[in-house]
Amino acid sequence: MPSEKKSISKKDVISALRNVIDPEIGIDIVTMKMIKKIEIKDGNVKVMFVPTTPFCPLINNLVFMIRQEVEKIKGVKKCDVQVTIK
Repeated sequence: MPSEKKSISKKDVISALRNVIDPEIGIDIVTMKMIKKIEIKDGNVKVMFVPTTPFCPLINNLVFMIRQEVEKIKGVKKCDVQVTIK
């Protein structure tokens, strides 16, 4: 019996990103509108992330948390996080 392969949706990614809480503000990065774009192709996810300030000292922590949460989604091979300034 062939296994059903569920495709990854933007909704799946957004749901995972709601678990990433900005440590300084205590609100998730989706609610704060810090996610500008999500691309999904062949199990690879690219997330475009805009920090609250260009010199945010926690950018590396947030990038790690984004990657960690997205890569928990079944079917995701890799998550690339692109940091951009608006």
